[in-house]
Amino acid sequence: MYKLLRNCLFKFNAETSHELTLDLLGAAKRLGLLGLFAPKVPNQPVEVLGLTFKNPVGLAAGLDKNGDYIDALGSLGFGFIEIGTITPRPQPGNPQPRLFRLPEHQAIINRMGFNNKGVDYLVAQVKKAKYNGILGINIGKNFDTSVEDANSDYLICLEKTYEHADYITVNISSPNTPGLRSLQFGESLTSLLSVLKEAQLKLEKEHDKYTPILVKIAPDMSEEETQLVAKTLIDTQMDGVIATNTTLEREAVQGHEFANEAGGLSGLPVQEGSLQVLKWLSAALDGKMPIIGVGGIVDGASAADKIEAGADLVQIYSGFIYEGPKLIAQANDAIAAIKSR
Repeated sequence: MYKLLRNCLFKFNAETSHELTLDLLGAAKRLGLLGLFAPKVPNQPVEVLGLTFKNPVGLAAGLDKNGDYIDALGSLGFGFIEIGTITPRPQPGNPQPRLFRLPEHQAIINRMGFNNKGVDYLVAQVKKAKYNGILGINIGKNFDTSVEDANSDYLICLEKTYEHADYITVNISSPNTPGLRSLQFGESLTSLLSVLKEAQLKLEKEHDKYTPILVKIAPDMSEEETQLVAKTLIDTQMDGVIATNTTLEREAVQGHEFANEAGGLSGLPVQEGSLQVLKWLSAALDGKMPIIGVGGIVDGASAADKIEAGADLVQIYSGFIYEGPKLIAQANDAIAAIKSR
């Protein structure tokens, strides 16, 4: 069923197809028809971050930036969903076209640029949602906020989403906002995470609720850079890390008509690099905090590889676009198989 729908949707340009898919999911949820698309996913509870996840397979941020489709996406069998990236103020993102499919490579290139309706809109949508699973909210900075002033944007988003999220992800690894990736290193990273940690402890007292903070990192790092990031995460007492975001590498898609499009590459081509960073990160953290593995999961085996490399949970995105909801069940089955050995 999904394959037929995907073939129809792929006749439209990528961004139109994206919007149509979400609208159809929302309509199917309202009409009680999601069972036609979503296989049954058995509960496979896992305790991570002090939270109980129904299963270890989640939806990565970026699909539902504004929280408009929480209930529909939450009904597909995911163990958790992450919405955003959200910024303090609404912004249109980069000019179109900015989303490109590379079906031959099971890949997507995007340079969306954090297009979203702003944090206040997202919070309103979260309040209306009936979804009772684990909800993560991914936060970022506005494109016109300087790197020097980035801390204030992240603080605004943290404070406004804190009581409504089960966990919050700090996105410092998107390649589509100028200067953002510079926040991953050195004093910039230490400063940002220290400020957020201080605010988290204050908000915990205000709301009588501890909301974990995770940091999402890029796959385009050396082993030494990954070790330095891991040390900073430990030193600033972050609660977890998501590895990884999209890549700037293009070697795997050379020759494709979209290979030279600016933006982050996701899907199968990022699988190897993302897995390597995950292994380095797992070794450097040595069990000091949980890891969510994301990047290049296109089947059950690649999901299981993330767990074996040190991830506690996984997230899917591009693979979900190409394979549909069956990937959720396949990933869960593969993870269950390795855990039962």
